[in-house]
Amino acid sequence: MLRGGMTKQYLHYTGRVYAAALHQLQLSLTIMKYKYFFLLLILLIAAKANAQTGIGANKLGYKKSGNVLIFSNANGDVRLEFCSPSMFRVRASWTRKFEDDEHLMQENYSWPSVDYKVTDAKIAYVIETSALIITIVKTPFKISVVNRQGILLSSEYIVGGGIKHTGDTVSCTKDLLPDEHFFGFGERMDVIDQRNKLVKLNVGRGKSRDNLLGAYNILEANYCPVPFFMSTKGYGIFLHNSYATEWDMGHSSPQRYSFKAAGGELDYYFIYGPDFPSILGGYTSITGRAPLLPRFAFGLHMGTYSGGTWGHEELTSDQYVVALARRMRQMGIPVDIFFLDSTWRLFGTVGGKGATSFEWRETFKNPKAMFDSLYAMHYKMVGLHIRPRFDNANKLNLLDQARAQGFTYPEDGKPGEFVNFFDQKAVDWWWNNGVMRVGALGAKFIKTDEGSAFGALANESENVGPTGPVVQKLHNVFPLAYAKAPYLKFQQLNGFRGMNQTREGYAGIQRYPYIFAGDWPSEWQYFAPVIKAGINIGLSGVSDWAHCMGGFEHLADPELYIRWTQFGFFSPIAMVFGMDHPGYKEPWAYGDEALKNFKKYDLLRYRLVPYIYSNSFTAYQTGVPLMRSLVLNYQNDPEVYQVADQYLFGSEMMVCPVTTKGAQTRTIYFPEGTWYDYWTGEQFTGRQYVHVLTPLDKLPIYVKAGAIIPMQPEMKYMDEKPVNDITLDIFPGKASSFDLYEDDGLSLKYQGGDYALVHIATKPTTGGIMLSILKPQGKYVPSTHSYSANIRWSGKAPSAVIENGRVLSQLDNGNAGSWYYDAANKVIKVKTIGDNRGDIQIEVK
Repeated sequence: MLRGGMTKQYLHYTGRVYAAALHQLQLSLTIMKYKYFFLLLILLIAAKANAQTGIGANKLGYKKSGNVLIFSNANGDVRLEFCSPSMFRVRASWTRKFEDDEHLMQENYSWPSVDYKVTDAKIAYVIETSALIITIVKTPFKISVVNRQGILLSSEYIVGGGIKHTGDTVSCTKDLLPDEHFFGFGERMDVIDQRNKLVKLNVGRGKSRDNLLGAYNILEANYCPVPFFMSTKGYGIFLHNSYATEWDMGHSSPQRYSFKAAGGELDYYFIYGPDFPSILGGYTSITGRAPLLPRFAFGLHMGTYSGGTWGHEELTSDQYVVALARRMRQMGIPVDIFFLDSTWRLFGTVGGKGATSFEWRETFKNPKAMFDSLYAMHYKMVGLHIRPRFDNANKLNLLDQARAQGFTYPEDGKPGEFVNFFDQKAVDWWWNNGVMRVGALGAKFIKTDEGSAFGALANESENVGPTGPVVQKLHNVFPLAYAKAPYLKFQQLNGFRGMNQTREGYAGIQRYPYIFAGDWPSEWQYFAPVIKAGINIGLSGVSDWAHCMGGFEHLADPELYIRWTQFGFFSPIAMVFGMDHPGYKEPWAYGDEALKNFKKYDLLRYRLVPYIYSNSFTAYQTGVPLMRSLVLNYQNDPEVYQVADQYLFGSEMMVCPVTTKGAQTRTIYFPEGTWYDYWTGEQFTGRQYVHVLTPLDKLPIYVKAGAIIPMQPEMKYMDEKPVNDITLDIFPGKASSFDLYEDDGLSLKYQGGDYALVHIATKPTTGGIMLSILKPQGKYVPSTHSYSANIRWSGKAPSAVIENGRVLSQLDNGNAGSWYYDAANKVIKVKTIGDNRGDIQIEVK
């Protein structure tokens, strides 16, 4: 902080030699503006610096063109571009040439004009926008940033400057401020706060194994690394570079942090918030926001090995798939999306399990009839698992054909096996000659597995694919190109919003939803790390994320299956899938209690779809994910920095999975405010730890005071019946509101503004509460529906409930225009007279 705290920071950084000068500057604070104090301090330190390393000293000035400033330094050029008053891009080139735009990591390069001023203060430039003051010391070249209040955000008071170039490696070093903590970096399973950690980002499962059963090391897991972090000091940094990167966040020195890439250009964005949601908004304005999935995609996704996993392929059949789908319907277990994993196809003669032949296994007698049967049972989308390498099988020789036409990526100067997803002609050929063999029969999406195998060791073979410097640059973005191709192609074929399921990703993967957490065994030791993965990937701009509830490999402990599925239904995408033979994570395979639990939380999720869908629209608009680390909303509360087993689910709910076998209790941290137990209505005051009971059938869920949670009726599948009534689950507190989002659930029209928002608000009154529900606003006209309200109530029984001036009947019948007080559960239940064609105001007295 500036007042006093800033002085202590710089004493820490520069030593006692500056103490007298700093004291003098502090005495003048009352008559100087903050920015001039900061500038004088910079100049004092710069005068002592004599090293000129890295990009070199700036002696030739700068050139200004619109939002861009180019500084010509002794060893190269630095290009600073404003994207907004609070966000800028820094690029360093030792060749004085800059790379062309790419469009896999970054979507947007067009920024509005930014008003800024540059002052040449002899040994430094001071650049001011309405949000930031950037000071650039000329010798050596250093960049420091404060906000308009004079609070230090970022600095580079190091010998030789922050920007460095060693061989092919480019790097930047910055000062690590006291009490600064870092969050993000993608789908990491180790920790949430990365201060003092050494973080290595390169797409891959990891190589070393950490148990006898063959699972990979969670500390190395890198299915979806993202070169982006957010600092609790109020800024974020996105390193726009596709090479393997390393981030030393105070690991080597408690006074510095650095990031470096194994090749390419030093190219990073500085994003000022100061709050985390605003930083995420800035980051996703660069890399793109998650488009809306079809509404039904927020129902259950179920994967199957069709009766036979690897080693049991002869047991697979299309009849198994149809029977499984029918059983789910007969048992009343809601599900909307099915996918067939790898054993639907013949493993080829070259790549085996690691490649895709697109030839059906002989045990699938009539695939088209299978698809038709599933769609007749109201399954919305059925997909198939593939891998990115072509292969030959019994009747098809797609690998030979693709190689002959140059549509595979070269390996050692020869035609390789990987589809060249960087070449649109190759993508079109892959689509027309491979994917459409199944798309024409009824497949509506693809599971793009094993994107990490491009230029690295594959899971099922010793084949590392293509190698070389260019491949090192493409390795991390290959999963993006791989996911993008079927996402866009199927969107066009199906005529509605795209959906792709993928295991690997990188910065920008949120544009091709969704990604899942990979193949983690059904063991307690992996349950909590998977939760961390979801929290961290949400902090990295990805909202649509899933995992294999119950774990993937091995038969699960029934208790673990119960606890993991509870978490699964309160994840952004709910997906059940496993390769344990013969159970395959099917809910009845784990006993009656597991089946009852599965159905309970599945039905609840379907009721919560209006809430989930509205929060997904928030992610599309702002980049704020559905699954939110507590630090996203409470970044100034140090107690949440280490919380890795609780998260916000949307804007109103806090979910606290139980990850210890046999646990009947767990400790919950409640952030500031008042919180309700979702199940009982018990209230808890925030900023404290509480030990709570957690019987096996209860997932601890807490709701903010003031929360409004819209819900639909129970359904066996999405749109089984019209939504004639929306229930508003209300937890009174201070004045609050929620915007219920509605659209057609399928088309891309929402991107042009064809949607409706229903503004719902509550506010306390003397002894009561006022609830207002406005009619929908927007281009889209929703179907007509009424409203019910369930209001948690701890006060005296109401004396009256009035709707738009009309006193409602006190009746326990659920009819329109009635209300009653459930004293046992302390809930006021109201059924409105009006519907969504007009405004509704309800007063509880």
